[in-house]
Amino acid sequence: MQPDELILQLKKQNEVAFFQIYDTYSEHIFGIITNIVKHVEIAEEVLQDVFIKVWNKSDSYSSDKGLFFTWLLNISRNAAIDKVRSKAYKNKRKNFNFDDFFLFIKEDMDLDSQSDAYGLRQFVDRLKPMCVKLIDLLFFKGYTQKEVSETLDISIGIV
Repeated sequence: MQPDELILQLKKQNEVAFFQIYDTYSEHIFGIITNIVKHVEIAEEVLQDVFIKVWNKSDSYSSDKGLFFTWLLNISRNAAIDKVRSKAYKNKRKNFNFDDFFLFIKEDMDLDSQSDAYGLRQFVDRLKPMCVKLIDLLFFKGYTQKEVSETLDISIGIV
């Protein structure tokens, strides 16, 4: 099918046309999305969202307003920017899960001597579980004091 025919068929919810459009444009769109979100896994999610929007909103495309690729590009760009601006994305970008922190530790590191050199090991060993949870939420997950207060159901003064 020719591009114009593909678009007409897409507007009629033709799955074959949709998959041909996906095959034609997905690699380029994925590159654009990845360039914005900077993470392959997140870019894959956004790409899927983009093509769901293309399927659901195909009737909104008009060749009088511009090229199909431009329409597709705008949907992709907006979806990627929305993802980057989302709270979940920001939290994921700036924080690591406390439980996964071991990923930064090299196997050959002597943690006892290094942490003792800074005097941290003895301090951390004496922390109560609630303090460890507070450190996890505030430092590693980027919660605000108010969010920690609400999450743990404790006063903001204690946080």
